[in-house]
Amino acid sequence: MREIPGIPYRFNDPELLAQALTHRSLGRHNNERLEFLGDSVLDFVVSARLYALRTDNDEGQLSRLRARVVRGETLAKLANGLDLGTYIRMGEGELKSGGYRGNSILADALEAILGAIYLDGGFKPCEAAILHICEPVIAELPSAGELKDPKTRLQEWLQGCGFELPVYSLLGEEGPAHKKQFLVQCAAVQADIKVSGDGSSRQKAEQAAATAALAAIAERSHVD
Repeated sequence: MREIPGIPYRFNDPELLAQALTHRSLGRHNNERLEFLGDSVLDFVVSARLYALRTDNDEGQLSRLRARVVRGETLAKLANGLDLGTYIRMGEGELKSGGYRGNSILADALEAILGAIYLDGGFKPCEAAILHICEPVIAELPSAGELKDPKTRLQEWLQGCGFELPVYSLLGEEGPAHKKQFLVQCAAVQADIKVSGDGSSRQKAEQAAATAALAAIAERSHVD
C-alpha cells in the first residue's frame, strides 16, 4: 500500500507507510518514532499557519489556538474521518479490546503518517498534507478569547470591573464513588452573582458554575 485515501500523498517507500500504521503491540518495528517526528512537524506547520492567519493574536493566544488543532481529541476525529482505524496493524489483544477505535491510537497513527511523509518526500509534501487535513479545523477555530476556560474568563471580567475574585464552595456530593457528581457554588458578591454548577469532578463543577455566572452576566447586560 502506497497511500491512504483522503491524504494527498503517494509513498515512494511503502514500508514507511506500513511502519506508520503499526502499533507497538505488534513488536519493536512500530510507529512510535515516526509519531515523535510527525508531532514535531505538525506543531511547526500549524504554528506557521496560525501566525500568518491570526496577525492580531499574541503568543499565548496562538498557543491556545494551536493546542486546539493538534490535541489528541482533534487528531482522533480527523483520523476517524480518514478511516485510519481500518488500516492500523496491532496485536491480537489490542484488536479484541477495540484498540483501533481508541483516540490515542488513532491520533498517534495520524502523526506517524505525517512523520513518514516527511521522511519519504521531504518538508513540502508533508506541509501540504498537514494543511489539507487540518485546514477545516483551522478555519473553524473560534477567537482566541473564546478558547479560555470559563473560570479564567469570569476572573478577567471581574478584575476588569475592579471586583474581587469569585469564591467557589462545594455544596455537596452524591452518587457512588465511581460515579460521583459534585455541586459547586460560585459567588461574586460585588457583582451580585451567586450561581451553581455540577460535574463529575469538583474542577468540572467549578467550570460549570463559572459558565452559569458568565451566562448571568450576559443576560444582565442584554437586559440593561
